[in-house]
Amino acid sequence: MSEETGTVSTVGRARAVMALNNAYFQSKIMQSAVELGVFELLADGPADAETLREKLGIQHRMYREYFGALVGVGLLEFDGERYRNSADADEFLVPDRAAYLGGTARQHAKLHYLAWGKLTEALRDGHAKSEVRPEGGTKAFTEYYEDLDRARRMMTHVDAHNGFMAEELAKHIDWRDVNTFVDVGGARGNLAARIVLAHPHLTAGVVDLPALEPLFDDLVRDLGVADKVRYHGGDFFESEWPVADLVVIGHVLPDWPDPERRKIVARCFETVRPGGTLVVYDALVDDQRDPDTLLRRINSTMIRDDHLPWSVSDCQELLAEFGFTVERLFISDTIAHDHVIVATKPG
Repeated sequence: MSEETGTVSTVGRARAVMALNNAYFQSKIMQSAVELGVFELLADGPADAETLREKLGIQHRMYREYFGALVGVGLLEFDGERYRNSADADEFLVPDRAAYLGGTARQHAKLHYLAWGKLTEALRDGHAKSEVRPEGGTKAFTEYYEDLDRARRMMTHVDAHNGFMAEELAKHIDWRDVNTFVDVGGARGNLAARIVLAHPHLTAGVVDLPALEPLFDDLVRDLGVADKVRYHGGDFFESEWPVADLVVIGHVLPDWPDPERRKIVARCFETVRPGGTLVVYDALVDDQRDPDTLLRRINSTMIRDDHLPWSVSDCQELLAEFGFTVERLFISDTIAHDHVIVATKPG
């Protein structure tokens, strides 16, 4: 910044452009540290560079520089002899922590990062570039989830997001007159289970693909809510959905072409009891064109061919068309800042 003019110098502006160009350096050292198990190892106590190198199986000659870079981005601390996890790394990047984000770091390393490497190609040919590229409906995910280990890794990614959303919905939705709710596309039930823990009078159902049921069983057992949350395996069009006072649907509707999306909303209307509530949460584009939301929307199209742009007004208009009355709209205080739309069905 020039003191005389208050403007940023040419070199300052050039640095800003280069920082944007090199931004993936920081994300990759974090992702590799998760994959190597750096934070998991240091959760047992601090260690010097040689101990870390040996236990992690690192052969690269720049290992000290690598650990130093992790210090530089705030994930490790160094006292001159030994490294330890920073407070953020200990809370978010050590497995089994309540707010573990390592699963989503692994997912981005294995799936999203490689897809984004072909962004230019995708813009030119109009097709997603990930290994999950359904030509129609849930077929790709049905096949993807057949490998339970791979499905489990995906669920740690999903849980990293919906755990925070569960807290938001538990706080900001009025559950006093709700006895039953259904989470449509609820993965292995993390959101439903955590809402039930916050409001023990509730019982819940989770609708998602049958392949995820074993992972659901493990989660609800571990959280102690197996008697209050049930799984309903099937696709969004053929399976039976239990009637409920409230339906939650998040990160689902933009993944479908318009005809299927309309069918899903119609089924939501049928599922909600008269006078009941529908809650939709997603990264919806609004008039402010928030760059983070736009990047998330592009990310989804890099993963799946059938993911379409969708805005707040698009969602509100579709809900109204099928008979819902939109009552509230707010932006969630989550890691993704999803929009939440609350609508009611006439009594």
